[in-house]
Amino acid sequence: MKRWTFLTLGVLVLLLMPAALGMIFFYAPLERTMGVIQKIFYFHVGYAAMMMFGFGICGIASLVYLSLPRAKADVRMYADAIAVGAAEVGLVGGAGVMIMGPLWAHEAWGTYWTWEPRLTLSLVAFFMFLAYMALRSFSGKGDYARVVSAGLAVLGLPALYFIHVAVSKWGGAHPRVVFTGGLKSGGMKETFFMALGTMLLTGVLLGWLRAWVEVQQVRMSNLIMRVDALRREVTDE
Repeated sequence: MKRWTFLTLGVLVLLLMPAALGMIFFYAPLERTMGVIQKIFYFHVGYAAMMMFGFGICGIASLVYLSLPRAKADVRMYADAIAVGAAEVGLVGGAGVMIMGPLWAHEAWGTYWTWEPRLTLSLVAFFMFLAYMALRSFSGKGDYARVVSAGLAVLGLPALYFIHVAVSKWGGAHPRVVFTGGLKSGGMKETFFMALGTMLLTGVLLGWLRAWVEVQQVRMSNLIMRVDALRREVTDE
């Protein structure tokens, strides 16, 4: 995408962020039972969507990277960069889920953690993609490290599906309120979708920026290798 598109998205996020926070704290009414603690819901679901979106894009981009032949080096580079950017966005979302989820759970269920299906699968997915980033960070910049980490990201895709269907398939304490008649009080549903859209757009912006940085790093590394090769040729002559 062109630079002006990135700048437009950045300005949009800067405008939506304070608007979403204002709606959460001043427009949406207090929930009758939980009171102000219920407002964690708007952040928690947004972070969960960012996690699912980031990890999903990472897995798909990694699958593209593994499927393409080595001859298409530029396309593989972009797919790999998108996977890295999306994984980091997903980890930010996952960290938010793991922090805010227990705060909500303590007020709603009386405990910070319970090994219900959705919580457990979310934790497993978070650690899988955390391992993906650890491999990328500490295994060097070679193609072997990229292939192994990409394979791990692809293996994480089924976990995302099971997270999505966990409550309907296996039950658990997680409520389903958005599309099942919940958020009826005036302003709640509008605030929810405003917060969700803002979080997703923020994730797109951050992932895009991180992918761009990754592409520049790869190009710089390739340029340094070419310069070093030319230097050796001149020295040998």
